[in-house]
Amino acid sequence: MKTDMKKYNGKTILIALVTLLFVACDDNLTINPEQDITTEAAIKSPSNIKKILNNAYGDARASSNYGGGIALASELIANQGELYWDGTYVQPSQYDEKAILKDNSFVESLWLRAYKISNQTNIILNNLDVFKDASDKAITQGEAKFLRGLVYFDLVRLFSKPYIAGSVNSQLGVPIILEPNLDPAKITFPSRNTVEEVYKQVLLDLTDAYTALPASNGIYATKYSAAALLARVYLQKGDIVNARNMANIVITGSGATLASTFAKAFNNAENSTEDLFAWQVSSQDASANDFNVFWAGEDFGGRSGNPDISIEDEHFDIYDDSKDERANFFYEADNICTTKWKNQYGNIPFLRLAEMHLIRAETNFREGTAIGLSPLNDINKLRDRSGADLYTTVNLTTILMERRRELAFEGFALFDAKRLKQNIGSLSYNANNLILPIPLRETDVNKNLIQNEGY
Repeated sequence: MKTDMKKYNGKTILIALVTLLFVACDDNLTINPEQDITTEAAIKSPSNIKKILNNAYGDARASSNYGGGIALASELIANQGELYWDGTYVQPSQYDEKAILKDNSFVESLWLRAYKISNQTNIILNNLDVFKDASDKAITQGEAKFLRGLVYFDLVRLFSKPYIAGSVNSQLGVPIILEPNLDPAKITFPSRNTVEEVYKQVLLDLTDAYTALPASNGIYATKYSAAALLARVYLQKGDIVNARNMANIVITGSGATLASTFAKAFNNAENSTEDLFAWQVSSQDASANDFNVFWAGEDFGGRSGNPDISIEDEHFDIYDDSKDERANFFYEADNICTTKWKNQYGNIPFLRLAEMHLIRAETNFREGTAIGLSPLNDINKLRDRSGADLYTTVNLTTILMERRRELAFEGFALFDAKRLKQNIGSLSYNANNLILPIPLRETDVNKNLIQNEGY
């Protein structure tokens, strides 16, 4: 995926204007090539709308968000001694210490980038009438809604108290903005929607994406990417039946297969057989891969000396079989590193088939069902792939431990702790300091934005 990565310089989340550069040069003698176009021209053709869409993918893949920033926040905020932050940046150390400041620049970048993506997708969705081909229009709509649903899902998980199944969920979420903004003179100042409202919008977008997208779409989002993300969303909100059903749809219909070994699921220049969606990285834009920056040793693109994040002895207690490839998926670079993020030019797996087996196993167990496979057989598929001894029986504890072994260091830690109502050290799962602050620059400009408690 080739994208034009632009730095976001808007004043608020509402000034997330799209900057597109198009080089129009018909011959080598042109000395004044046109490099930009008007707003009206940018949205008047399908090809230009697709450029905006491609840019939205690139912004999502940026290091501040799905290129490592969101996972960094999740893993360090949830850390209870399994990880050691040894980086020079102060901002991630605030995650690790659960003492995040309102002016934390990592938090600010994450928020701004997410709303830039939201605005780009709003521009796309508001200008679909330029498409004459119905199929092309549907795919573009589906991809835009996939990205918009994705960013609001993670915004609400990071900046709000957890969703509680069976509750009203009137706690403050994040502002939902569904109209595009192309004119900084027409900004508004939204207040925060409730968590319930945000989840409703996320599910609406992803359900529409699932309906509109094709089964195959190259490196871009597909029907099964949307289904897999829906399974993740349903699991997070405690909708066990829908999480199970969507995971089963992915497993039985996507055509994806588990990589033959655990190692083959990571550090790939091309998508693996189990990737339902992966963020694309190349040697031209490897700076977008902050997984590698923070988690790898110097010889593999990490910083000089110790890795920013090293794996501590406490982590290895989760493995129950020394033959398990996952228990040995580490290397030493002064300190211990995970091998998951060893290739700075490798794609970043985001939705893996292995996660769907874990979701189906957990939800089948909770419901006392065996849709697709029994929980035991789903878990044993992963254990067999990693070379661990197979289980003869499973319970909820063993299923959740398998999830920790399989998905370690991929950004699930905080979100799993919250949905499972597991305390983090001495902190309750819904403690104020396990939630990111609304960035100071946003509350300074927009007085309708209520800051999170504790900040």
